[in-house]
Amino acid sequence: MGLGCTCTNLKYCKMKIGWLVVALSLAFAGVQGQATFYTRLADSAVVLTYQQVQYDPSYFQLDYPNGDVPPNKGVCTDVVIRAYRKLGIDLQKEVHTDMRAHFAQYPKLWGLRRPDKNIDHRRVPNLMVFFARHGTVKSISEHPRDYAPGDIVCWNLGGGITHIGLVSSKKSRDKQRYLIVHNIGAGQVLEDCLFRYPIIGHYRYAKS
Repeated sequence: MGLGCTCTNLKYCKMKIGWLVVALSLAFAGVQGQATFYTRLADSAVVLTYQQVQYDPSYFQLDYPNGDVPPNKGVCTDVVIRAYRKLGIDLQKEVHTDMRAHFAQYPKLWGLRRPDKNIDHRRVPNLMVFFARHGTVKSISEHPRDYAPGDIVCWNLGGGITHIGLVSSKKSRDKQRYLIVHNIGAGQVLEDCLFRYPIIGHYRYAKS
């Protein structure tokens, strides 16, 4: 493969190179002082696409704080959770803390009478409330220029199903839109799907 690589598994080798390229890019940007928090968040999400993940909406007992489902499993919310965790922000703890103090402000869609640190942060409607309360609510439009790297976007898939993803810093082939990092069933992937479904939420969040 060149570069002195001795890997026998081509797919694994490419994954390692991908991680290395993104890591070096982040390090260089940090040294140059040009990477904003949101650019680093967007790039952290792209790193996740090199990780093999099976879509699995199962309920898991998690450690607290910084609990995570098994690294080879996850749903759409886990993409956002993992990207933020790479920057030192634990959405499990942030959401659970806010729900304990303001439980009435959150949706009552699951019959819960109290917060559940194992699952609350892994539900899109809860994240929408949290980001609206503690982040910036951005406009919902059909203009690609309104969506920037590091933005959080939520969609309505129909039938009461909601979805969430992160705007990356990589552009579509026609250079008109930023690609989205999300998991809608095929793992943590990078796709040109910003306007594929009706958008119901658009946020920006950095812990103050």
